[in-house]
Amino acid sequence: MKQSLFEKRYEADWQRFASLLEALERGKADGQTSLGFSAEYRRICQHLALAQARGYSSHLIDHLQQMAMRGHQQFYRHRSHLGASILSFLLGGFPRLVRAEWRSVTVASLLFFGSLIAMGVLVYLFPDLIYSLVDPAQVSEMESMYDPDARRLGRFGERDSGDDWMMFGFYIMNNIGIAFQTFASGLLFCLGSVFFLLFNGLTIGAVAGRLSEIGYGETFWSFVIGHGAFELTAIALAGAAGLKLGWALLAPGRLPRGEALRLAAGKSIQLVAGVILLLLIAAFIEAYWSSMTYTTPLIKYLVGTGLWLLVLGYFLFAGRQHAPD
Repeated sequence: MKQSLFEKRYEADWQRFASLLEALERGKADGQTSLGFSAEYRRICQHLALAQARGYSSHLIDHLQQMAMRGHQQFYRHRSHLGASILSFLLGGFPRLVRAEWRSVTVASLLFFGSLIAMGVLVYLFPDLIYSLVDPAQVSEMESMYDPDARRLGRFGERDSGDDWMMFGFYIMNNIGIAFQTFASGLLFCLGSVFFLLFNGLTIGAVAGRLSEIGYGETFWSFVIGHGAFELTAIALAGAAGLKLGWALLAPGRLPRGEALRLAAGKSIQLVAGVILLLLIAAFIEAYWSSMTYTTPLIKYLVGTGLWLLVLGYFLFAGRQHAPD
């Protein structure tokens, strides 16, 4: 292809890219303007490579090369904003989102924590009730894990402290699996999320009631109080995200169900992103702090209470100074 034809065919693309670059460099580009930037940048790089391969004039090659260099700077400058966006979400966006979705968060919390507390009290009063939810072998295993004489709490068998990183990985996989199950099953018109919120609440409550009733309450509660602030909150929020998906299918309003689900999924996925962060923190605390026996239960209660207050304060107050609810 002759250079003149090449220039005539792609001149409009180059002008459009030059205008986009100018807007980005001045900081006046909006989200819509930036949407196709990466595609436009790749196109300019392709045109530059073609011009060099075909031996077009140095004037044209220099012009395309200048635009490609400017595009490169803008492309990587805007990519670097990803870290800032994540930090902004964690410091303000996530707690604001939880407050904005207070209806689904409240329902999920009542289902999960309500069933947990109710079953814990019932099993404490009627110990044999636990066998309606947990088989005897698992009950025996739980009792050995929280035996006051255990060297490492919350673990089956004896493990060295060097295995903490393995337990950290196990806790991450296990907890994220539970959270994803609770979230994704909300697509079954909320029924799946409701089931897993109740199931997990009842099971945890039954174990708590049993261990408290047989005299292992101090070892159990001092173990769970620290990481529980993050882990239990995360499960409830995963359930809230699932309920939001299911409700979009049950009551889409004037929107088609597919569109209502798409809109709900945007917020739900953001909630799940925050849930994963909470579970990472919970796994770290559970592996490296909760299982330790070198400190007293009183210290663990104090630290755990502080962590619960921290989580509560984060969701109630973080981000308010930037964007009121």
